Amino acid sequence: MNAMNDDTNPGQVEEALRSATSLDPTAWARLRRELAVRATAEDLVDVAFERHDSPLGAILLGATTEGLVRVGLPCEDEDAVLDDLARRVSARVLRAPRDAVTRARRQLDEYFDGRRRAFDLTLDWRLTAGFRREVLRATTQIPYGQTLSYRQLATQAGSPAAVRAAGTALATNPLPIVVPCHRVLRTGGALGSYRGGPEAKAQLLGLEGAV
Repeated sequence: MNAMNDDTNPGQVEEALRSATSLDPTAWARLRRELAVRATAEDLVDVAFERHDSPLGAILLGATTEGLVRVGLPCEDEDAVLDDLARRVSARVLRAPRDAVTRARRQLDEYFDGRRRAFDLTLDWRLTAGFRREVLRATTQIPYGQTLSYRQLATQAGSPAAVRAAGTALATNPLPIVVPCHRVLRTGGALGSYRGGPEAKAQLLGLEGAV
């Protein structure tokens, strides 16, 4: 089997292999695992990802060697998320094991079970920069079960007048749930927008007892 190169379309590697074979599902699963193990051992995977079941639906978790880089929510198109990672990080994206993903899966399960109030994960911030990154770093400091307004968050990020920019940073948060942008509300308590949709935002706030 040829190794992936920089021109490989990462979102379609598995589909291409599947269509090129007549394997039954069990044999295909075994082949996929072998591919992932070999690619990881040969340091051919720049972004490893896995799908993870949650009360919100299937979440996609992507990690580089630097840490967790992307959390794709159920309402997001998986192929679009993977294509974005290929474009902005590296074309060498594969469903494969990685410690950062394993830790994120375990901690997400603990969070949804009510046994975890803060995530202890190494994050790769490369998908955000500048003031947006400052907003998201400030967001990680909002305690479990508590909320801030967009204006309060902008103030904590160092620019009290940049309320709209703070909202944009939250709307494009590449690490939702782990970076808890669901804890930011409009002045007056309205939910406001959320990458995962208003129902998911309400569900997360309800889990934390914040609404």
